[in-house]
Amino acid sequence: MNILVTGAAGYIGSVVCAKLVEAGHHVIGIDNLGSGLDPILPPEVDFRHGSIENIGKLISDKDNVDGVIHLAGLIQVGESMKQPEKYWQTNTSWHIGIADRNAKIGCHKIVFSSTAACYGTPERTPIEESDIPHPDSVYGWTKLAVDQMLASYADAYGWAALSLRYFNVAGAYGRYGERHQPETHIIPLALEAIAHHTAFTLFGNDYATPDGTNVRDYLHVADLADAHILALDHLKTGQHDIVNLSTGLGSSNYDIFKAIETVTGQKLDIDIQARRAGDPAILVASNAKAKQLLGWQPKYTLEDMVRDAWKFKA
Repeated sequence: MNILVTGAAGYIGSVVCAKLVEAGHHVIGIDNLGSGLDPILPPEVDFRHGSIENIGKLISDKDNVDGVIHLAGLIQVGESMKQPEKYWQTNTSWHIGIADRNAKIGCHKIVFSSTAACYGTPERTPIEESDIPHPDSVYGWTKLAVDQMLASYADAYGWAALSLRYFNVAGAYGRYGERHQPETHIIPLALEAIAHHTAFTLFGNDYATPDGTNVRDYLHVADLADAHILALDHLKTGQHDIVNLSTGLGSSNYDIFKAIETVTGQKLDIDIQARRAGDPAILVASNAKAKQLLGWQPKYTLEDMVRDAWKFKA
């Protein structure tokens, strides 16, 4: 198929593109390179530099797009609370423009990068797709708005759409890995501390969890990419669905530190600070729906994620 990937040069986008190429698809990749980093993509990808705001100038009906994997968007929760207009414009208004463009080129199949942030602080664990969303951030609300937009397009115009709600993505796939500027994710930050022999700042060790630290559901980026490709084959006309992508397992911050020390053979220096506001103690999701609907099964362990991220860094 001819697959359009927005946000193609990002962390997840680059792995999705690589996996699509390996599966034999033709990939058109769009990215505005807002991170300031040069794109690292398979040479087979038809890369087009530009913003999704101007997608009409980047894609035409001659491209014969069969499906869209829409990953582009802003992802910083804290920033979304300080600059909400930036997030509403980029993550919502421009996404509506993409939907309109899809209609013009005759492509009504879309796999959307949604987020666990739609759920907010959960009322139960594990989180299921039927749980009522209560976003705690502007970022979460903007993603939820697009989920709802896609549902309305499916109902009114017969679109086929899937919103994939990611939990904590980690690891690397060969030469494709995390290069965020600034980096905010715990595994690359802790590996950075190991590499430079500096202390890692841990926010809170007094949560109501077995070891006192946050528990999160970590998923290997390669497993995540595989789910997107499977999702393309399970889009149904006139339907929109929401699917969690997770392992269904919880790993604490100390579990991560242990895996890092095992992989690197080095001791991590930890500087414990007070909790950050708004950090839930536990976020773990059910992946039963993804297994049933997509036939998807995560393959990688937490230690695999750390090992691949460490190799990428090296």
